[in-house]
Amino acid sequence: MAQVERFVKIVKDQFPDDRLTYQKSVPTFHPESASEAAELFRLANQNRQPLFITGYGNNIDPVGDPFGELICVRTDRLNRLHEINLTDYYVEVGSGYPLRELNLAMQEQGLYLPHSSLPYVGSVGGALAVGLSSEYHQVDFPLKKYFIRTEIVTPTGEIITPGSVCFKSVSGYDVARLFAGSWGLLGLIVSATFRVMPNSAEAEYLPMKQKAVARTGLAEALSETNESTDAVYSRKIKAKLDPESVLPLVTPR
Repeated sequence: MAQVERFVKIVKDQFPDDRLTYQKSVPTFHPESASEAAELFRLANQNRQPLFITGYGNNIDPVGDPFGELICVRTDRLNRLHEINLTDYYVEVGSGYPLRELNLAMQEQGLYLPHSSLPYVGSVGGALAVGLSSEYHQVDFPLKKYFIRTEIVTPTGEIITPGSVCFKSVSGYDVARLFAGSWGLLGLIVSATFRVMPNSAEAEYLPMKQKAVARTGLAEALSETNESTDAVYSRKIKAKLDPESVLPLVTPR
């Protein structure tokens, strides 16, 4: 606990007072920009302080013994709607923005994102991190299908922006989509850009049903007992992006 207390003091010296709060006794940092988050991650690396990324805490509530040595990073203040683009049909939004409010915000512009109509109660970043998906005509239909660009703070404190909003360009798409289903273990999603469509298509997606959220994907692949090719590759990505294990896998009790 002494390590956490020392790091809390460093954070308080470095940032405005309101950036650090206590949520259910867990020290919680609320970045308001990518640069603030990046500085926190750099400090965490220098001080070997593990962090835990959370949105609304709907899927993993950061409370109790497993989080006693961690500092939480909460995305609730990264909640701006940055851009609705009517020319290239995309929307850019902060990771703390509620997913269900996106279609309401785009309604007047006549645009629509199918997954914003699902009953998922959580943030855009949280929905991406848990790999939110649905079933559409008996086919898996994930949110990441529309995920085209993102701003990420890596575990080492770098800011990267993989992806593209151009229809003809696919450069970086796969890199961006690595973070869908990553459960916050590869870095902090600061903002996300989605391809959207005219809201005249809404009726077409009425049969879409949300699938249950399960902690699978990368979190499962990080287990050393998983020897599948995908799992081995996932562990290599994790080791490359997070060499100091600033974002450890936490198993709530």
